Amino acid sequence: MSAQYAPWIIAAPVRLIARCLYRIRTIGAERLPEGGALLLANHLSYVDVVVLQMACPRPIRFVGHEALQKASWFFRLVFRLTGTIPVSSDNALSTTRRVTECLRRGEYVLIFPEGAISRTGQLMQIQRGFELMARKAGVPVVPVFHDGLWGSVFSFSGHRYILKWPRVMPTPVAVAWGDPIPPESADAATVRRALLDLGKVAFEMRPHLRRHLGREVVRALCKRPWRLEVIDRVVGRREVTAAQLVAAAAVLARHLRRTVAEPRVGIVLPPGAGATIANLAVLVAGKTPVNLNFTAGRAALEASLRTAGIRTVLSADAVRGKVADFPWPDDTRDLAATIKEAGGKRAMLPWLIAAWVLPNQWTATLLRLPKVGDQAEAGLLFTSGSSGEPKGVVLSHRNLLSNCWQISSLSILPADARILACLPVFHSFGFTVGIWYPMLRGCQVVTVPSPLDTRKIIDAIREEECTVWVAAPTFARPVLRKATPADLRTLDILVTGAEKLPEDLAQLSREKFHLEIMQGYGLTETTPVAGVNQPDPPIVTETGDAQVGQRAGSIGRLLPGIAARVLDPDTMEPKPETETGLIVLCGPNIFSGYLHSPEKTSAAFHEGWFITGDLGRFDEDGFLFIEGRLSRFSKIGGEMVPHGTVEQKIVETFGLEGADGYVVFVAGLPDPAKGEQLVLITTRDEVTVDSVREKLSAAGVTNLWIPKVVKKVDAIPVLGTGKLDLKAAKQLATEAL
Repeated sequence: MSAQYAPWIIAAPVRLIARCLYRIRTIGAERLPEGGALLLANHLSYVDVVVLQMACPRPIRFVGHEALQKASWFFRLVFRLTGTIPVSSDNALSTTRRVTECLRRGEYVLIFPEGAISRTGQLMQIQRGFELMARKAGVPVVPVFHDGLWGSVFSFSGHRYILKWPRVMPTPVAVAWGDPIPPESADAATVRRALLDLGKVAFEMRPHLRRHLGREVVRALCKRPWRLEVIDRVVGRREVTAAQLVAAAAVLARHLRRTVAEPRVGIVLPPGAGATIANLAVLVAGKTPVNLNFTAGRAALEASLRTAGIRTVLSADAVRGKVADFPWPDDTRDLAATIKEAGGKRAMLPWLIAAWVLPNQWTATLLRLPKVGDQAEAGLLFTSGSSGEPKGVVLSHRNLLSNCWQISSLSILPADARILACLPVFHSFGFTVGIWYPMLRGCQVVTVPSPLDTRKIIDAIREEECTVWVAAPTFARPVLRKATPADLRTLDILVTGAEKLPEDLAQLSREKFHLEIMQGYGLTETTPVAGVNQPDPPIVTETGDAQVGQRAGSIGRLLPGIAARVLDPDTMEPKPETETGLIVLCGPNIFSGYLHSPEKTSAAFHEGWFITGDLGRFDEDGFLFIEGRLSRFSKIGGEMVPHGTVEQKIVETFGLEGADGYVVFVAGLPDPAKGEQLVLITTRDEVTVDSVREKLSAAGVTNLWIPKVVKKVDAIPVLGTGKLDLKAAKQLATEAL
């Protein structure tokens, strides 16, 4: 609190207590102007004002919501002692006058432009009242973003204030000050963009992002050695505790250190305790786990093994029998047999005792785990190759720790969640959220070997009382059709990704199970989660207003620490965020490059921003709407034609909503007259050239958007992750010409 606006007898003890509770780091304070300035900050907790004042070299006068003053004698006293200016919709004019007077006197005045404490942990809509204040006073606007207070007892994390323990003590908090914005240029869109950019800077100052992923996981598991971590339903049912994970991984890691010379080890296992132990052991051994996509073609797998320099693969004899065409290297080891060879249960016993008895730091040190991982390689995943040859995506310790902390800041995967994990671990979501996140956060995981096994998924959710399930819409549809409300009674959250959420599937979930599907978005290169909808936060105080965590048709807001731009795909020049354009991202979860491929890495970035390849737009609340892949647009007669929109029109006009799998696919292929032409492949007999022309024309679709070539196929190719196999589907379309 400011000594100028609060008596020292109050300011001094508040500062002392704050210094004990928070470790504050500041960047950019030299940018603050000498005269008056209007400061605009994000709002995450009741102690934001204390932290921001401690990070500012000059006294700050705050503007606070008048409802707080009316609701509590405590806030009335605080407002009076600190000189806080109350604001409400009823006194907006007088507030503007008082703020303007203070600014003209050369003071710093701070406003929280969201209008309330965020109960989602994300930046809400920016209100516009500040623009008039800055222009009338003729002072610059200075954006400031603080990170670290979400999760504190004074924030709404966990859907409650005060009644919880902070995650870290003392809590590290970063405050990033932005460049002053001239008053005539300071509109809501500019300020929002500046705040999100500063949010990325502040998030990257978190000290634990420099740590070693393996060490952090071992420490987390040793803090709760008794806790049931994995319920493995791959074969029968097997329970694995945190201490057992540590012990098995420790024994296997020491064996791998002695017997494997290469820096990377391949893993070919379904989701389960085995895959979790194998990945943790490889990382603890100081090597990089590489989960290989055993559903890919032999040529792609041979290229992956060669690119990564993999000579040793951990698998299981049962898996080898089912994946006969896999190019197994000579040094392919059965996981269970390898652990037994390394000493088995006898060798695990000392590590079980260590996990229970020793401080968590000591166990990690005994395993010779470094404290710093930072930008070093922690995982290697190969892209699905849906639109080209697979590329090796190198994920660092910082990438994985960042994405886990970003996900943890939302309400979508709380620590008490029981997650159904059925996505393959060679999929980026299965890798990060199916393996690393639960061990770091403390969630329980129930594993099913395949996302295609509808019956096993339904049984697992019902019998294990799962609360969270993540799936692609392709995998979710048969489950939602066959399951009864009693089967999914414990399911609180269903998240979908990998493809656009069909409205009929969302409606089915809503009507049959009273469950809103939360659509998310991510790529392998973003480790993977970039944005996700989350349930609307509850109102628990008299002064609280409704806040929105989800929006139909969007993929949610971007995760904390991620900044974005919308670019013109032709010129790569910035566009307004509310207009459709090419989405580029920047943040600590963004990978640094493709393995041994500097050309592809260079092509993936534009001036430091990762090119997602997706076209989209933001609304004023920060929700991102993905319109489609750039590669899935054709330029015909000078007009951009979206393939996905054409497909949706065909589905609607032929009444194909709710069909299992993909039934139509549109490709853009070279045409000597118009540059490109649309070719349609379909699994339905009734979809012909004539019927497509007739129905789309009747629906008002322009002639340029109507495919002139239609081919019937037995099935439209799908990858093991549930995504459309664009490369194989386009090849089928090419064969139609």
